[in-house]
Amino acid sequence: MRSRWLALLTVPALAWAPPAGAGVPTGGVVTARYTFNGRSGSVIDASGHGHTLRIVSRNGGTVRAVVHGQGTAFAFPPRCTTAVCPHVALQAPSSADLNPGNRNFGYGADVLLAPSLTSDGQNVVQKGYSTTSSQWKLQIDGLAGRPSCVLVDMHLPVIWIAVSSVSVANGRWHALACRRAGTALVVFVDGVPRGRAAVPATLSVANRRPLSIGSKGSFPDNDQFNGALDNVWVEIG
Repeated sequence: MRSRWLALLTVPALAWAPPAGAGVPTGGVVTARYTFNGRSGSVIDASGHGHTLRIVSRNGGTVRAVVHGQGTAFAFPPRCTTAVCPHVALQAPSSADLNPGNRNFGYGADVLLAPSLTSDGQNVVQKGYSTTSSQWKLQIDGLAGRPSCVLVDMHLPVIWIAVSSVSVANGRWHALACRRAGTALVVFVDGVPRGRAAVPATLSVANRRPLSIGSKGSFPDNDQFNGALDNVWVEIG
């Protein structure tokens, strides 16, 4: 397995920001969007591109609908410290229109996470894995509960990460967004840029892995998200 280096820089970011509320940006093509206002057995892609989510779980892991605004969100299992823990993710099959390559793109979600539910790392939405393929990912890092955006190039074994300077683990809803624009990767919290990393202009993300929401999957050590999610979106261009 190839080694992977970490590239991190938190400095003032770009002036791009999604609208308030659901946080779906404009200017590109929204290739996936989930409002979670239907039944939890399967989740239809509101973008119209057909990326229907299905539940993958282990050890009794489930999602449940909770009220958010005029609709619903999905709550994932709470933090677990026992030997056997519930694992669950929402996944859609890999699709070329979810691979940005080296184009500008964005992705994000509304999140609710209590300060008592943080952990070493919780994955919100991703496509790909850092050690076996290229990747884009939004996660909430560490006990401090700071969101971060991750990119891994399909050719260069480097993890590029932009970490927010503020926590979102305060029991309130926050709109999180990641944006790659040229050589900048920026993390936004409630429309405000909170961290930035410089990335190569040639950085390209393309893989055959599923789109995964709430964790990497249902396997052990899956970086399970332990709060509630709503309005997940991916935009290319």
